Amino acid sequence: MVLAGGEGSRLLPLTISRSKPAVPYGGSYRLIDFVLNNLVNSNIIKIYVLTQFKSQSLYMHLKKGWNVSGIPGCFIEPIPAQMRMGKRWYDGTADSVYQNISFIQEVQPACICVFGSDHIYKMDVTQMLDFHKSKGGVLTVSAIRVPKEAAHRFGVIEVDQDGMMIGFEEKPQNPKTIPGDPGRCLVSMGNYIFNAETLYQEIAADAENPYSSHDFGKDIIPDLFPRDRVYVYDFLTNRIPGERGDNYWRDVGDLDTYWQSHMDILSETPPFSLYNPMWPLHTNYPPLPPVKFNDTPKNGITISHSLISAGSEVTESLISRSVLGFECRISAGCSINDSVLLGETKIGEGCRLSRCIIDKDVEIAPGTVLGEDPEKDRDRYSTSRNGIIVIPKGSRVGF
Repeated sequence: MVLAGGEGSRLLPLTISRSKPAVPYGGSYRLIDFVLNNLVNSNIIKIYVLTQFKSQSLYMHLKKGWNVSGIPGCFIEPIPAQMRMGKRWYDGTADSVYQNISFIQEVQPACICVFGSDHIYKMDVTQMLDFHKSKGGVLTVSAIRVPKEAAHRFGVIEVDQDGMMIGFEEKPQNPKTIPGDPGRCLVSMGNYIFNAETLYQEIAADAENPYSSHDFGKDIIPDLFPRDRVYVYDFLTNRIPGERGDNYWRDVGDLDTYWQSHMDILSETPPFSLYNPMWPLHTNYPPLPPVKFNDTPKNGITISHSLISAGSEVTESLISRSVLGFECRISAGCSINDSVLLGETKIGEGCRLSRCIIDKDVEIAPGTVLGEDPEKDRDRYSTSRNGIIVIPKGSRVGF
């Protein structure tokens, strides 16, 4: 069960017209692609995707790029909120699963993976499943270490020497650190493996509680671990073939993290690779021609540490540490640095862009300068807390 109903308010204006899992990432992908690739590469291809907010673009992406109907016994099915338990939408993550419990029971699984859909990472889910079975618990929660100053955004976990959960607090103001490591906390990644009967019982009981927010992190886990065996899976022990270095995981919950994670994959030695043939990253690839570069002996093109997606055209420009999505048109004399263009964007001649996120279907007038005067930019454009300029979908800038 992939939880893909997130509204993504902290990613505004990128989520004005799309849900958070449908936000483009890395030039060719959507955020939801990473959890789907993890499951499919782990040979888990019985997947329900639970949607709610602004789900049309997400639905079309799944329909075009993740159709496995020709494989017997396999499915990747989006399920919109259908008010199956009364005239109400999903009240929380646990309620979204509860309202669709009949779909799960039809498949008759022994274990159920309940995973989030808006994180950038690679995980062999079968390794977590093997850990879950070996411990004999009722629930396993995947966890990762994060700096203490960032832990207040997550569920903070305490474990004993055997890996069993002995403490859990959702988004605490003063998170408890790891014993012997005062600078870091152990936090939930939002990925859970339940024994099927346990999941049925817990979400049904939670649905009857009028004081519950019907959320896995706020209600189900805090109620379950003191009275049953809940274990914690260390994400850093997960091994992906062909990968080197520490395991990468980012919750791109806000604009600054979204921008920074793109800069991560563009670095000299990226901590997250899009190019591992032993762990392919599938998505929906539209029928577009290759990238076209237009230069002359007098005026060339310089591109460094950047990703340029299909259908794009670059003319006599400088592009550095940037991502260009599908069908970007860059006119002559432009300079684009430390920026993310989501696609279908037209940049006029002589533009200078720095530290920008440009949504789809944006046109920028010739000679426009963004990112060089922070005070002026804040007065005219949406900016993140750290000063990243964000241009909403369909904007016309500088005309």
